[in-house]
Amino acid sequence: LELVRSIATSEPTLQETREFGERLGKRIIVAQDRGGFIVNLLLIPFLTSAVRLYESGFATREDIDEGMRLGCGHPMGPLHLLDYIGLDTALFVCEALYAEYANADYAPPPLLRRMVAAGWLGQKSGRGFYEYPANGRR
Repeated sequence: LELVRSIATSEPTLQETREFGERLGKRIIVAQDRGGFIVNLLLIPFLTSAVRLYESGFATREDIDEGMRLGCGHPMGPLHLLDYIGLDTALFVCEALYAEYANADYAPPPLLRRMVAAGWLGQKSGRGFYEYPANGRR
């Protein structure tokens, strides 16, 4: 559970919230109140790099995903993860982070923009980097 500490969050409030999360069985991390927090600031460059590799023809989508599963122990590869998140959601996050930080790592890849414009949103639309039957699983 990622807790976000704003400039107005008191130490007792943060501690009480942390303890509540722990009682729910959650592991807690704390981030400052800035766009993306911890997870998205690390995740988005990883995901956009995978899209750029695929877009450039460097590797197939299957090899990119399998490489991260086997090489890094990830439960799913980055392109499959994008389909799971939703390509429109990922594009929205990329645009927001790029607007806030002006860092090229957060710039949406052109392929991601084209896929969203075409209505390829991932599992929820039945097509993204992979195709999904009616039950949403490939």
